[in-house]
Amino acid sequence: MQKISTFLNLKKGKERPILQHHHWIYSGAIAKLSDHVEGDLAEVYSSAGERLGLAFLNTGHSIAGHMIAFGKESLEEALRKRFQEAFSLRKKWFDPKITNAYRIINAEGDGIPGLIIDSYADVLVLQISHPGLDRIRDLLVSLLIEIGSPRAIYEKSTSYLRKKEGMQEARSHLYGEICPEVEILENGLRFSVDLVDGQKTGLFLDQREMRSLVRDLSKDRHVLNCFSYTGGFSVSALSGGATHVDSVEVSAKCEARVAKNIELNALPKDRHHFFSEDVFDFLKTCTWDYDLVILDPPAFVKKRNDVANAFRAYKEMNQQVISKMAPNSLLLTCSCSYHIEEALFQNILFRAADAAKRTVRILGRHRLALDHPISIFHPESSYLKSFVLHVV
Repeated sequence: MQKISTFLNLKKGKERPILQHHHWIYSGAIAKLSDHVEGDLAEVYSSAGERLGLAFLNTGHSIAGHMIAFGKESLEEALRKRFQEAFSLRKKWFDPKITNAYRIINAEGDGIPGLIIDSYADVLVLQISHPGLDRIRDLLVSLLIEIGSPRAIYEKSTSYLRKKEGMQEARSHLYGEICPEVEILENGLRFSVDLVDGQKTGLFLDQREMRSLVRDLSKDRHVLNCFSYTGGFSVSALSGGATHVDSVEVSAKCEARVAKNIELNALPKDRHHFFSEDVFDFLKTCTWDYDLVILDPPAFVKKRNDVANAFRAYKEMNQQVISKMAPNSLLLTCSCSYHIEEALFQNILFRAADAAKRTVRILGRHRLALDHPISIFHPESSYLKSFVLHVV
């Protein structure tokens, strides 16, 4: 067992969130902290001297510690238990003959703050966003090999959270085969995923359920997929019987990947067109004959101070679309901006509909994917919002 020389004592009354398995320790909750360097593992104690668990430190931030183990757990015991539970649950939820790409570890949702692990046909892609986890990379890899038996492990630690913690990007092959590109299954559909140069870990797995919904809604509809990336929603719409799909993505290099994914599923190429344009510009000038629109933009806000600008951007984009939509059209509109909470996003949509002078009804909200759990004790890790709207 690792010897721990760093200790953290909380102020009186500040132990309650930790006893409830909340992962964050705010700097204002700390009464005493022994000598340390950033990324140290510290034993955490209440004001009464009760051992609460272990936390990785990064005291230069308002969240000065992240709990990685609770009670008397050692670091390795905690990680082993979290990995075993996570792999076991995913094996129960997903039939690899139907879906073989899913999230294994969803940070606090699976009890390991600062760690994301996605599995693409048994190739694991890691995102580490805490300096403490950087130090135990070898332990993480050894446990993943032991418990998950992957064919490869690749680290792609490039997230905004990592930069926020003051860490440099990290990309490296850690184990097994070298697999820069893999082909995966999602609800029976085939996708080619670029693990090295693609966004995030390669595919936005958190939208799997919404892609399935689009598939169900698309029959005989003319579909516009904005911010299409590699065409997940476009492929889903075509497979659901859409008469035509237009994909809009500012990055021209995505066109070949969208075309490849359409070809992999033997879908009609003549029912799809790719526009390499800025979505805001496209919406202003396009000829409008769509009756199902998908708006799934990247995060418009990284810091709380940017919320006002993001509010305006979301409102402008949704107002443009709602104002142009024909009666009885459908709109799937999403926000992955952490600082835009669901109630605020709904208010933005209300204002957009009001400004467009249209009657709009909510038909559905985001369907949380089973492999993206949110701890009931740590609701702050919720970030993705979606609304299915009926424009009357």
